[in-house]
Amino acid sequence: MRFRKKSDPGNRKAPATLNEEFTVMVPVPDHDHGHGKQTDKAVVFADLTGSTKLFESVGNVVATRIITQCTQTLGKHCAHAGGRVVKYLGDGVLALFDDGVAALDAAAKVRDLLYDFHLEQAASRSLEFKIGIEQGPIIEQRGDCYGDAVNVAARLSDRAEASEILIGEVLYDKLPESKRMLCHSLDRFVLKGKAEPIRVWRLDWKRTAETTATTPFDLLGERVQAALLQRIDLDLRGRHLQLLPSDGPLVIGRHGEDCGLTLNDRRVSRRHARIEWLGGRCTLTDFSSNGTWVSFGREAAVVILKRDSCILHGQGIIGLGSSPEDITTVTVSFRVISETS
Repeated sequence: MRFRKKSDPGNRKAPATLNEEFTVMVPVPDHDHGHGKQTDKAVVFADLTGSTKLFESVGNVVATRIITQCTQTLGKHCAHAGGRVVKYLGDGVLALFDDGVAALDAAAKVRDLLYDFHLEQAASRSLEFKIGIEQGPIIEQRGDCYGDAVNVAARLSDRAEASEILIGEVLYDKLPESKRMLCHSLDRFVLKGKAEPIRVWRLDWKRTAETTATTPFDLLGERVQAALLQRIDLDLRGRHLQLLPSDGPLVIGRHGEDCGLTLNDRRVSRRHARIEWLGGRCTLTDFSSNGTWVSFGREAAVVILKRDSCILHGQGIIGLGSSPEDITTVTVSFRVISETS
């Protein structure tokens, strides 16, 4: 490892005061990976959640030490799995893999890694990772990397719930069938910076042998109980549906093989919206051209979604393609049951 001096910008001698600028030794990697050339990589963006609670419970000094140890542990794990850490982002890690399968396998074992870390650091149990992965051409330069795959992985990490791994469409298309079977389709996400919604998949923990082997049985029991106490009831023109957390997403649209609720109305898009349970909350996401309207009970304000999401709660009406105030609008009544919230 070489070092260079980070000197005063004006090369002026700083006065000897408490506010003087100290010379800092900045580490410079021995090899500039990529040298500005474009290469195809799988990008893993992992972010810690629960840090606020940790700081409140143990204080700044201890919390900072625990978070640093946790992110460095993840960095070492990625390196051992064939990846390379580009940088640490406070409570996050950005890593690159030459192989998409290796990236997915490494991410799939993070939950076990964190479980072991919690055993060693009891105070860290509020911490969880949420991860976004995508593959594509990237450029590495001056200790950082750039490209659409980097942006998508970062956005997926932002959209993920705690303990979720979200996978972009480019990586998914390159996975072998054995790995695709571990993933559950979330339909399409609207991501900031992307002109069109992209297909997104979520790694299904229930289908990974490693997770099944190391997850405590009492924790599994709590999750099963939560699923039993949570559901959303939907009513459309005499048709009644129930959606449990274990059912996965419900796609609403005019037509399509993956539409669980099909509506024949010109104002409804082919793939109009999706309802799903994420992190214990029922979420409605709009993908349509005309938008989705949501009214909650007796609240006067109506939420208008145009390629955006909202949390469904209580009871209300969803208008597809136009306002529910229009009597010709196709509407779906909903009632959210969430006794664990």
